[in-house]
Amino acid sequence: MANALVNRAATLNQATNFFRASFSFLRNLSTATPIKDPSIESSADGPKKPKRKKKKNLFEVAQFLPNWGLGYHMAKTHWANVSYEITKINLYKDGRHGKAWGLAYRDGLPIADAPKKISGVHKRCWKYIANLKKPEGSLDQVKEAEESTPNPDVQAA
Repeated sequence: MANALVNRAATLNQATNFFRASFSFLRNLSTATPIKDPSIESSADGPKKPKRKKKKNLFEVAQFLPNWGLGYHMAKTHWANVSYEITKINLYKDGRHGKAWGLAYRDGLPIADAPKKISGVHKRCWKYIANLKKPEGSLDQVKEAEESTPNPDVQAA
């Protein structure tokens, strides 16, 4: 009888050992890192592309200029021959948002006498115009210079 009890305990021990081994095997399979084949990886992902650089709004461009860009020309990247000369900036506390006013310029000449509020200052497409030639004097002086220039057609008549 004692012999039967010992045999029965041994078979139970073997059964529990078998289940422990199978469970540990399954656990190791699920947590093991998969082996990657370089040929499969390169065809699926392709070459790694660098992240695209985030474009800047007007305030992020102006923060690196002296006096927050006052007096400097800025334009949206898709504008051709149009820019704003920044005259006033109302900056919010975070330093990346706010309002801005400026004189509009087309082909290097001012469009209007008074500054106007610049729309789209939070759009991420602004750039600094470094080499814009400023005309000599203000808008009134430029108009006077154009009027004082003699017209050859008028003189010939």
